[in-house]
Amino acid sequence: MKPYVLIVGLVASTALTPAAGFAETLRLLTWGSYAPEELIQKFEEKYPDINVEVTFSNNEEMIAKLRATGGAGFDLAQPSHDRIYAAQLEYDIYKPLDLSQINTDVMSPVHLDAVKTNTTIDGAVYAVPHQWGTSGLMANMTEAPDVAGWDDLCDPAYAGKTSMRLKRTILLGTAFAMGEDPFAMYSDLDQYQDLLDRVAETLITCKENIKAYWQGGDDLSAMMLSGEIVASETWDSTAYKLYDQNSDIVFIPPETGALTWIDTFAIPAKGKADDAAYKWINFVLEPENITIMSGSTGAIAAVQGGADLLPADKKAAVNASFTQEDIDNLKFFANIPPGVEDMEGKTLEKIKAATGG
Repeated sequence: MKPYVLIVGLVASTALTPAAGFAETLRLLTWGSYAPEELIQKFEEKYPDINVEVTFSNNEEMIAKLRATGGAGFDLAQPSHDRIYAAQLEYDIYKPLDLSQINTDVMSPVHLDAVKTNTTIDGAVYAVPHQWGTSGLMANMTEAPDVAGWDDLCDPAYAGKTSMRLKRTILLGTAFAMGEDPFAMYSDLDQYQDLLDRVAETLITCKENIKAYWQGGDDLSAMMLSGEIVASETWDSTAYKLYDQNSDIVFIPPETGALTWIDTFAIPAKGKADDAAYKWINFVLEPENITIMSGSTGAIAAVQGGADLLPADKKAAVNASFTQEDIDNLKFFANIPPGVEDMEGKTLEKIKAATGG
């Protein structure tokens, strides 16, 4: 779940091979920063018969694009682990993976098992893990030393000095701060709607505390570094990048638990380059390429020893943010049942209308 910039048609120069004619194209649908140019060049040097074309997107857009085409137009997608099961049941936009073609031995068992559990339908596995991270809080500890929970963004002590993004993460975090478990309510949508109504009231009341609602990592970073805000809801990777520039700015796992996502590899139902897709998956799981990828994304690879493969500055930021107790308290995003995203979307529109967010 990273900040993204929409770029369509980032295509390396097309090469010819004597045996195959025009090079095969691997059309990758992924998050911003998940296809750094350095890795694309390395991949194309290793596989000169494959060109990489990248479309940067996010979860909602990935599903919308694949739904609109019945799973055509792309050869490899990277939705988060909680966005696959329901989308596949509703729209049939992915194809089962051939795990024998993926080097799953290098993957972290806990992340591999979690993704397989979330994405197995009728015995077929539809995704494997790539990178993982959390959503929580960040604060400038010299200006906001007491920030510890989602509700602290609405603390009058920080009036006009906090920020958040009006997406489903802040709905879930606010629900946990209210002492509720939103994931436990997914089985009773009437109960969940009541919770969303209460969350909306809380966030609308919080309006006066918010300097601005951030849209992407760049504007959030600018506000934090300039001192316009002292605390915000954030992706951990954004906080890690800022820690390298100002060690007073740290990621804070909320006291109710940081919300944890796993971005995956999934093959669209009508992809035309499965072999190239499997090559890319295995390529980016190689240790030297993991470090390049994590340096770009700021996230941790879902492989054994993934944290040790982070660039040095990212390792320092992780160590400054997480204790073992925080890790034990992680809240993994649950599979989203049909209808829930529509409910959350309407709630967010209600909040935006009331706050101008």
